[in-house]
Amino acid sequence: MIFIDPPYWPAHGTVFSHLISDASLAELHDFAAANDVAKRAFDLDHYDVPARRYDDLVAAGAMAVSGKDLARALVASGLRIKAKYRVKSTGSVLEVRWDALLPGQRELGAELLRRWNEPHRHYHSASHLLAVLESLDLLTNSAPPPAVALAAWFHDAVYNGVPGTDEEESAELAQQHLKGLAPPAVVTEVARLVRLTAQHSPAADDHAGALLCDADLAILGSAPLRYAQYVTDVRKDYAHIPEDQFSLGRAAVLSQLLALEPLFRTELGQQLWAVQARINMSTELAQLDHTVIDAGRLAP
Repeated sequence: MIFIDPPYWPAHGTVFSHLISDASLAELHDFAAANDVAKRAFDLDHYDVPARRYDDLVAAGAMAVSGKDLARALVASGLRIKAKYRVKSTGSVLEVRWDALLPGQRELGAELLRRWNEPHRHYHSASHLLAVLESLDLLTNSAPPPAVALAAWFHDAVYNGVPGTDEEESAELAQQHLKGLAPPAVVTEVARLVRLTAQHSPAADDHAGALLCDADLAILGSAPLRYAQYVTDVRKDYAHIPEDQFSLGRAAVLSQLLALEPLFRTELGQQLWAVQARINMSTELAQLDHTVIDAGRLAP
């Protein structure tokens, strides 16, 4: 269902309402397009619409609710993007984290954030970096080892949508930039950990690798609506790949991940994400298999 709150939020000489869906962003975008709401008005999980549009959007089917009720509906839907994950807020939070991790190296931190905020990134963006770092905090109940945190910063620093090559070039970038800034053993470890994210299959006794891989894969165990948004964003990251090729490649990735036993290597990662991750991936894979079979790409 589409919801709209009263015009209250001031900007640009008027006041604005928020327009949301409690079902999907697709429903929200369809409603907005059908009612001539400009694409530029979309802000990650809602549209900002000026007061003059309020009555006609209600007439078009948007349910008028209070601001508090709209916020509750958005949170309950699983579509809400927390303020810290919005681009400006994310950048501020990440700057603080980088300064604490490697004091005195703000230029390098700014270079990494520039990479993470490249315009072609949708899922593999600064929001993903922050989510990985926060998952590491959760898994370690404090702060992760410096090499693991640095590996998180570098693990998708190079991202051109070329699996394997991106991870290798990110590892090489880490070696290049960290030389002289961290002990040689730490630099070597960071590069090793970055390369691990190509397959997410650390050895049984590789605790550092387990931490990074589990944090990187935590999105797989998210709520279904959040997972669906992740799938949409990943497809955008690979917009250069034709649909049939993407479906085949995505199916292969999901099959490889589902074959990992265990999928999450830390005890807490298994508790938090393992069950939902297998449900999410199995559901997506079944849908992909159906699409590929219908296209005649795979035998039934």
